[in-house]
Amino acid sequence: LLHSGDNSEVYRAIRVADNQPVVLKKLKSPYPTPEQIRRYRQEYQLIGSLQSPNVIRAYALEEQRKSFAIILEDVGGIAIGQWLAQREQSLTIGEFLPLALKIAEGLKQLHAHHIIHKDINPSNIVVNPATGVVKIIDLGIATQLDRETPLLKAPRELEGTLPYLSPEQTGRMNRTLDYRSDFYSLGATFYEMLT
Repeated sequence: LLHSGDNSEVYRAIRVADNQPVVLKKLKSPYPTPEQIRRYRQEYQLIGSLQSPNVIRAYALEEQRKSFAIILEDVGGIAIGQWLAQREQSLTIGEFLPLALKIAEGLKQLHAHHIIHKDINPSNIVVNPATGVVKIIDLGIATQLDRETPLLKAPRELEGTLPYLSPEQTGRMNRTLDYRSDFYSLGATFYEMLT
């Protein structure tokens, strides 16, 4: 088990057919709602439409006893937030810049496909420190739109990770949400990586 959230559990596994390491992201509930199923299908389709070296690849969407699991590539990585917490010293500019370039390139590829991630943060970017591979993960709340008009919601009902949300994503700014919201979240992530 790598992560257990409100809706999903994420596991590291080995695919029996070819001994390939994979990551399984499965719905936590044995009886998921139609909305949860729709989001999993959408996430799989969005990831499947990409061929970016800096965005996680999806291999399959499997149905398991009325629930679903997405089989994703395993880069042997760790979330950047966890990796930074384990380090004894902060990142140098020389270490930060190559990571930042790869993250920005992944985001560029998402935006080129009109995908707004809506949850860029240190938990949704994985790095393999040994190989230098960096991948953006978790497109669970992503949308494939040029813009979106968020509705005003209570803070506990907002989609995304609150400390990284752009003001317009909260629905309190009377502004439409577009790809620039990801830049706001990326800036907050870079700030955390550097400090």
